[in-house]
Amino acid sequence: IDFTHTNKILQWRNHPEVVKNFLYQEEITLKDHEKWMREKVKTGEVIQFIICEKEKGREIGSVYLRDINWEEKKAEYGIFIGEDWARGGKGYGTETAKKMVEYAFCQLRLHKIYLRVIDTNERAIRSYKRAGFVKIENKKEEVFLKDGPHEVMFMEAINPYYSKELKI
Repeated sequence: IDFTHTNKILQWRNHPEVVKNFLYQEEITLKDHEKWMREKVKTGEVIQFIICEKEKGREIGSVYLRDINWEEKKAEYGIFIGEDWARGGKGYGTETAKKMVEYAFCQLRLHKIYLRVIDTNERAIRSYKRAGFVKIENKKEEVFLKDGPHEVMFMEAINPYYSKELKI
């Protein structure tokens, strides 16, 4: 397990602009992150990457597939852009989502990637749509966050190349 980016991940994930868009809004501690790495990443239940911008290679956030179900060939998508200068319509989230969808479908051979997003997070929803995610109709839940109740939208991307017959 590589703990090289632990301090950055904790800094990014606990940033108020990042936390407000997460369903789990409690502070992530070093102990929490180490447990995540040992129990989720090391076991293959999570695949996590650091996002770097192309021009200068600066690290700006993290993207991951979690709760990977290899038998059902599906996983939940997650992302956070941690650097202030990299958030806000710069396209990093959309480009990362597109690359992660491609990775999940072409390299991991997953059938479906799904995500949950707070329905007021319009920027993220637009980004996910550009990356190929569509809203799952009639599937939603309500969560009570620090600033009150919110609806949670579910979205998914289905691998267009997946075939049960070909077992790819």
